[in-house]
Amino acid sequence: MGTNHFVIDGHRLKKLLAAGTAWLEQNQVAVNALNVFPVPDGDTGTNMTLTMRHAYAAIANDDDAHIGKVSAAFADGALLGARGNSGVILSQIWAGIAQALADHAHLDATLLVRAAQAAVKSAYAAVAVPVEGTILSIAAAMKRSLDQRHQREPSLFVLLRRMIAAGRAALLRTPEQLPLLKQAGVVDSGGQGLVYIFEGMLRALCGRDLTVTQAPVQERQWESKLEPTEAMGYGYDVQFLMRGAKLDVPTVRAAITDMGDSALVVGSPDVIKVHVHVHDPGVPLSYAINLGAEIDDVVVENMQAQYQQQLQTRWANAPGAPESARVVEGIAVIAVADGAGMHSVFTEQFGAAHVIPGGQTMNPSTGDFLEAIESLPNTEIILLPNNKNILMAAQQVASLITDKQIAVVPSRSVPQGISAMVEYANLRGTGTPCELDQMAAAMTEALGDVTTAQITTAIHDATLDTFTVHAGQIIGVLDGDLVVA
Repeated sequence: MGTNHFVIDGHRLKKLLAAGTAWLEQNQVAVNALNVFPVPDGDTGTNMTLTMRHAYAAIANDDDAHIGKVSAAFADGALLGARGNSGVILSQIWAGIAQALADHAHLDATLLVRAAQAAVKSAYAAVAVPVEGTILSIAAAMKRSLDQRHQREPSLFVLLRRMIAAGRAALLRTPEQLPLLKQAGVVDSGGQGLVYIFEGMLRALCGRDLTVTQAPVQERQWESKLEPTEAMGYGYDVQFLMRGAKLDVPTVRAAITDMGDSALVVGSPDVIKVHVHVHDPGVPLSYAINLGAEIDDVVVENMQAQYQQQLQTRWANAPGAPESARVVEGIAVIAVADGAGMHSVFTEQFGAAHVIPGGQTMNPSTGDFLEAIESLPNTEIILLPNNKNILMAAQQVASLITDKQIAVVPSRSVPQGISAMVEYANLRGTGTPCELDQMAAAMTEALGDVTTAQITTAIHDATLDTFTVHAGQIIGVLDGDLVVA
């Protein structure tokens, strides 16, 4: 049968859904790499794939040719197996489609339009506060591509191609709709996943291979890290099913929405799927239990931990990442030094994770230290100020940080800093686990092995101790103290 004019029954739909699931799974790493909204935890592709797998498992052994029955079973499977924000919204897209196909044995162009309209309506209704620039926008664009077109073009094959083209075009607009995407330099991950699903269906219709042969996914740049706006971090992603009799979906939705962010509550009086981001997972779970519902398929994920892991992985592999942003396992060192040569010494030779440009005439601020600390995924960090005038700023920032352990090794010069880094490299080289305070103590002790003498020029008139110096005068400094003028 050709692709220009055909109808889709339950058997063909099952094959198309299998292909859509397979193509999404082939590209889930690419989708994960785009994930920044609502939380950059890198799991959108995984969640959508798990949702599609669970949905397909519900029809895997079904031999029904009735498309309404097949789509209903698939939608039920998607709801029960929905994972994450994207998975729940995806399940509602299938729920809308199933609703439109319920009384029909096969799909034609007119019914495809109705199914797309129902899918978009269902998806938007599932979200308490719909956000444009997400999978919702992509679904809406795909639906709009069918408006009135089916009257002139009855071919499902052509309409499917138009839907995909519209979805791809809408993806390119998502960074303008959602500033977070523009900041990260990516398109929406959930929308991309949806396009992949329909691409897989089209590939199956065309008899094309479902194996990815494209170039490896390029992770987004390390500069695109997106810190949580709350001091407590991103919190927990909580998902579960509520089972019971006469459950009131609107009431549950209102209660869950008040508990946290990204709330999605969908289902029926018999079973409700709950998804919400909270800082205390016990709150929504206790609510469901106290309501008398039986809870099932409970998933609680630490989004802050996922986010940190994503940063660690992506920064390690990010092409073109600057040398000042090296990924170091365990205890990291942030040093202050001036010039490319010293930068290379601290990072390449001794393994510092970050170098802040600075020195005698360019003292970094507390803000510079804060920015450097926040740029690293490490939770244990040692600061090397390498100048007595910078030491106070380093100590001040150490007292401000509460979510990481910060130690200051009071190096007063770059040579002292290098001596400390030699000790750091030696201790790491032994492979023996070392606590932060032990590492800092050993590096501090190494400072005593160095005496630093400098010949420089006074930049202004001053009287220091027994010396009176004038701007432009040659002076000698020993360990930061003026000794010759």
